[in-house]
Amino acid sequence: MAQGLQLSQRMALQQVLAPQLQQSLALLQAPVLELQALVEQELAQNPVLEEVPAAEQAQREQQEREGSPVADPADPQEPPADVKFDPATEKETKTPVDDFQVEFERLAQMDQEWRDHYNQANAPLRGREEDEERRQFMFDSLVAGTSLQEHLLEQVRLSEIRADQRAVAELIVGNIDERGYLQSSLEELAVSTNVPPETIGEVLKVVQSFHPPGVGARDLRECLLLQLERAGRRGSLEYRIVDEHMETLGKRRLPELARTLGVALEDIKAAVERISHLEPRPGRDFMPDDQQYVVAEVFVQRAGDNFTVSVANDAVPHLRISNTYKDLMAQPDSSTEVREYIREKIRAGKFLIKSLHQRQQTLLNIAKEIVKRQREFMENGVSHLRPMTMAQVAEVVGVHETTVSRAVSGKYMETPQGVFEMKYFFTSGLPTSGGNGAVSNESVKQIIAEFVAGESKNKPLSDEDIVKRLSEKGILIARRTVAKYRSELNILPSHLRRVY
Repeated sequence: MAQGLQLSQRMALQQVLAPQLQQSLALLQAPVLELQALVEQELAQNPVLEEVPAAEQAQREQQEREGSPVADPADPQEPPADVKFDPATEKETKTPVDDFQVEFERLAQMDQEWRDHYNQANAPLRGREEDEERRQFMFDSLVAGTSLQEHLLEQVRLSEIRADQRAVAELIVGNIDERGYLQSSLEELAVSTNVPPETIGEVLKVVQSFHPPGVGARDLRECLLLQLERAGRRGSLEYRIVDEHMETLGKRRLPELARTLGVALEDIKAAVERISHLEPRPGRDFMPDDQQYVVAEVFVQRAGDNFTVSVANDAVPHLRISNTYKDLMAQPDSSTEVREYIREKIRAGKFLIKSLHQRQQTLLNIAKEIVKRQREFMENGVSHLRPMTMAQVAEVVGVHETTVSRAVSGKYMETPQGVFEMKYFFTSGLPTSGGNGAVSNESVKQIIAEFVAGESKNKPLSDEDIVKRLSEKGILIARRTVAKYRSELNILPSHLRRVY
């Protein structure tokens, strides 16, 4: 029996953020570079907003430092001095000095004066314009770094392989990843090309002879062997180790290698040392540069026995409401639609300016509380980082915990110990034996790294040894936690760190 369509009603409560609140939260969470882009977007959409010139802003900041009273050019609450509004009728009680037509005539005159000045100064600037064109041509001529595939394809074009093999070589190059390893088997390539695996193998040997050495290998063993062959070390001890005992080498069982190969342990150590200088990733030089550059928004500086905290206000655009649109509001012949449009834009612009100020102040308050709680870190480094939660900071600053999370997201702090992400200072803790305190997990990681750096290379510390040493410092920690922290620090297990 077919089922028919049914209509039903359901009541539910749903929390919806107002657009202005969403904008405020977006400004709070955005890092400084993203914030600049958001502000530029608002400047393009809201005509009543304008950016305060840098010279004028510097003068205002100087007056503020000297204690002189400074009017806020961004505050549009009060109308121009020559105009007063009646709150009941919203009509002016005094005729403004300038009208709408005069304002536009003045702008037109300024535009014509600028054009005349440009025409007069055009000839002397021609030389500089030509220099600028040459400079721009130089920048446009710069090319991006060559990828590994492009480098290999160029060698394919310059090689002496037959025309029927060239397509196979290009297919092989297309299946080589950024590390330099071939990701497809000969059988898979044969199916996709209808070429016998033997022919593909012959072409692969040609590709493996290209630069960089080791490219086109299917695993680490083949990669190292190709490099040793290229260096003329085919019959060497290191070649035998890689070719026949790769698994034992991976486990660093050097005495076992010495017994199996019938050579002295010192010779094995020397051969392993030479193997360590080979490149496990042949395409490393062609890999994209993933280095990321950050811009610090908070600065912590030592001032005697204390620390001062400041935020990068210069990096945040300073906005104000244009006086031109304030004057338009005062025009007696302005229509109701024009007034309402300008009023709405002024209201939105004022909220944006307020949100920017609030963002900077919230970030500064949170940063001050972080520095206050992490004073030992500022003085002595990572090993003295204290456990701290966002809820603790939020309670002192007087905001919600989620506000702290948004405020520190993607923000960086420049301290006497280096540049750190602000989230770095919020870390959980491990109990101490005294029961009257805790130590942060980042501090424990730092201590583990120091233990490993100072260990005996012949007898490296096991995870259990590290647990005992931490216990002697009063830090209670499980062995599996030590193994986890060691892995996060990219420290190998003790049997792989041992040097014979």
